[in-house]
Amino acid sequence: MTRNAPIFIVVASAAMLIAALLMQYVGGLPPCALCHWQRYAYIASGVLGFAALFGARRVLIALAGVAFLVGAGIAVYHAGVEWKIFAGPTSCTGTVIGAQTLDELRRQLTAAPVIRCDEAPWTLFGISIAGYNALIGAALSVYAFAAAWKTKA
Repeated sequence: MTRNAPIFIVVASAAMLIAALLMQYVGGLPPCALCHWQRYAYIASGVLGFAALFGARRVLIALAGVAFLVGAGIAVYHAGVEWKIFAGPTSCTGTVIGAQTLDELRRQLTAAPVIRCDEAPWTLFGISIAGYNALIGAALSVYAFAAAWKTKA
């Protein structure tokens, strides 16, 4: 488990990013701002996993676990925004704030992003992409923390 952990982390991170890009470009599901934030965690974990191939394995594998956990946290937040449990960022929920005049309101509406974070574009068994991403990110973080624990310094 620990010997191949960096390779597994790199492959898992790359697989998640490829899956996201396939959903975007083949599946026609453009990402919202929160979707992009979740991708950054996989980029970070992949870079950390790659660096662990060359040294400081225990620390870098643990940091990859932290990156997976942060990504899972963002995914939980995103799923909560989709379920209307949390208020999403105004940049992706279509909320218009602070318009004092009709012209300001028009500018805000025309500049508003098309992709909304508070609407799940796809679900399976009632779980959105963000929900599945939370589950996968959490599982990967558990794996990385266990691998770091078992890795010799």
